[in-house]
Amino acid sequence: MEKLKTVKKECKIEFEEKKSKFIGYVKPVFSKEEAEDYVKYIKSIHSDATHNCSAYKINNNGLEFFKVDDDGEPSGTAGKPMGDIINYMGVTNLVVVTTRYFGGIKLGAGGLVRNYAKTAKLTITEAEIVDFVYKIDLIFEIPYEKLGELEKLLKDYEAEIIEKSFLEKIIFKVKINKQFYDSLENYPYINLLDI
Repeated sequence: MEKLKTVKKECKIEFEEKKSKFIGYVKPVFSKEEAEDYVKYIKSIHSDATHNCSAYKINNNGLEFFKVDDDGEPSGTAGKPMGDIINYMGVTNLVVVTTRYFGGIKLGAGGLVRNYAKTAKLTITEAEIVDFVYKIDLIFEIPYEKLGELEKLLKDYEAEIIEKSFLEKIIFKVKINKQFYDSLENYPYINLLDI
């Protein structure tokens, strides 16, 4: 199976074309809901924009979701070119939103297609393309004396710590890769808690 690619981080770029201002946003996401929420969020911070066009592609355990939205631009001139760039660059599990403030000079269909594609390409490039690693959400507890050892493990396996609570024992909420998950039995002090 070929390795999936995604973007490393959330990013924003902007440029001007014939007085129209284009602002591109990209964010790594793991579900259709997360993608839709991000589109709504960008629309809320740019509610005065002429258009907030979007494209996202999600691969969730082999289930693929792909959606493009022209948000009022002529059909096929905004969302589709952004979606084409996502496919051309071979990335998934991301959402791209382009906010456009019209500057008074019409760009024409070709100009729109070029600039929406350019925005997606610049934004994805800026966010850095990386191998997609499927992460598993886990909650577990460990005794205090194992904290140093566990923190080294989490760093070695590039786990993402969502939160930790210092109670009777230390409770961690993390996102880990499958490799770490498969090796958990080697660490008997890690006590998994049901979510």
